[in-house]
Amino acid sequence: MDSVVEQLAEKGWCVLPGFLPPDLAQQLAVEAQTLYQSGQLRHAATGQGEKREVRAGLRDDAIAWLDETPSSAAQREYLARMEALRLAANRELQLGLFDLETHFARYPAGARYRKHLDVFRHDSRRTLSVVCYLNENWQESDGGQLRLYLDEADDSPHVDILPQGGTLACFLSARFPHEVLPAGRSRLSLTGWFRRRD
Repeated sequence: MDSVVEQLAEKGWCVLPGFLPPDLAQQLAVEAQTLYQSGQLRHAATGQGEKREVRAGLRDDAIAWLDETPSSAAQREYLARMEALRLAANRELQLGLFDLETHFARYPAGARYRKHLDVFRHDSRRTLSVVCYLNENWQESDGGQLRLYLDEADDSPHVDILPQGGTLACFLSARFPHEVLPAGRSRLSLTGWFRRRD
């Protein structure tokens, strides 16, 4: 976790290939595909409360939330790694992270999520966004990168993060606008947010 914490302290975002071992990433990918094939992934919405709605063309992924009680050994291992990250970030960066909300996400070929921030207008509890990619043998030509804008200006410089299986991408939720670029094939991840208390 030292590399993650050092990168977050230095620049507010981090990319760490191999954060999930290949076997674990593959097991979680199988679980995500099984949820998809059984119809348990639902179209993701944007907004909060009464303003929550599914908006095709803005966000095109389908998701399934992980329960507080994980349903498999692979989910337990993933959550244990997330907990180690939470504790390290709190110890070294004093972020006050309290809990994690997380879900499987599947983007079909051609799908995207347009530029946005991960915090709600009247709810700033989301503090650290975390994405673990589950895509085996992903190539640059497959697309689907996470584009992280380094400030809020429309012409901001950006970093493109390839969604290769096992890679962790994390960043301060309120600081970095980002988007998911269209891919040439379906794209899987576990996406979540560490939150502070109210």
